Amino acid sequence: MAEITGQGEKAQAEKGQAEKRSGRKILIGTVVSNKMQKTIVVEVTRKKAHPMYKRVIAIRKKFYAHDEKNEAHPGDQVRIEESRPLSKLKRWTLKEIVRKTALVPEIDVDAGTGIGR
Repeated sequence: MAEITGQGEKAQAEKGQAEKRSGRKILIGTVVSNKMQKTIVVEVTRKKAHPMYKRVIAIRKKFYAHDEKNEAHPGDQVRIEESRPLSKLKRWTLKEIVRKTALVPEIDVDAGTGIGR
């Protein structure tokens, strides 16, 4: 009898894990731009060996992701998740901000002198 309940608990635990897994891809990258409303551009870099020369090269790709609360800023490390198509280019949503970047104040450019460029 104990074995049967043990198997049932194991099956229930596996069922819980299956519900958590959505089968959607998750990527980690750096926010490059947040100039659009509720949209961020995330650059994901991955390392791959060149097929012929076997040298490790970095491959960069940009993804447009939905940021509902406009909380991500350029330089932040974020986790994005695959989703249904939200617009022409947006197929990802912001899952969480892994690491915030240090906020650097913008330099005010004096229009007359050009100082600050």
